[in-house]
Amino acid sequence: MSKVNKEGAQQTSLLDVLKKKMRQAREEAEAAKDEADEVKRQLEEERKKREDAEAEVAALNRRIVLVEEDLERTEDRLKVATSKLEQATKAADEADRARKSMETRSQQDEERANFLETQVDEAKVIAEDADRKYEEVRFWNARVVRKVMENRSLQDEERANTVEAQLKEAQLLAEEADRKYDEVARKLAMVEADLERAEERAEAGENKIVELEEELRVVGNNLKSLEVSEEKALQREDSYEEQIRTVSSRLKEAETRAEFAERSVQKLQKEVDRLEDELVHEKERYKTISEELDSTFQELSGY
Repeated sequence: MSKVNKEGAQQTSLLDVLKKKMRQAREEAEAAKDEADEVKRQLEEERKKREDAEAEVAALNRRIVLVEEDLERTEDRLKVATSKLEQATKAADEADRARKSMETRSQQDEERANFLETQVDEAKVIAEDADRKYEEVRFWNARVVRKVMENRSLQDEERANTVEAQLKEAQLLAEEADRKYDEVARKLAMVEADLERAEERAEAGENKIVELEEELRVVGNNLKSLEVSEEKALQREDSYEEQIRTVSSRLKEAETRAEFAERSVQKLQKEVDRLEDELVHEKERYKTISEELDSTFQELSGY
């Protein structure tokens, strides 16, 4: 009886030990499973962080491309504005030179017009003097003819010769006066024509000066507009460069975070693999213990 009780006590103690081992193995397996689940959760979080970082890197890359394209377009517009500014400056210089040239020509035309007016006045004086002399010659010629007619009855050959010589001289003087008068009239007509052309050129020069001044004013306004556009373009270029620097810095930070996330994922993946191996090992150990318990129960049942 005592032997049976002793064997029963041993079996009970063995069962308690086995139950304790099974409970311990089950707890270890559950703990390993919980730890594996936690690591998987962390792995999933790290993967999500890595995907977010990669998405941020891609977005930053796209933004950098857009900013660089906008910067390139701005630089092109700046080149065009600079070229237009140079052309406008050149046009302004040419217009200023043309204006000064027209002012010089206008001054020269004015001086020439004054000179021509002086010549016209002198020609008028000469013409008036020629008219006066012509009238004097005609009067003297008529007087001589009248004297000849009055003295014809005297039949004085010597006096007739003298009168004839005087008459010829008077005729020559009259012809010379007529010639000078015609010459003066011709010169007067030429001077008046030159004066008219000079006045037309002066008027055209004044109109051209007005046009050049208007063109110069427009060019000046364009210069101011181009200077403002160039200043704005330079400000935008500085802003874009600052944005590129900021985005590049954020890109480096995002790439660093992505690399760190990648390393964390790899590390966690190794931990997951290790825990999964431990879980498999614990499951196998649990299975082995279960099989041992089943075998022990069967042996105990045989007694």
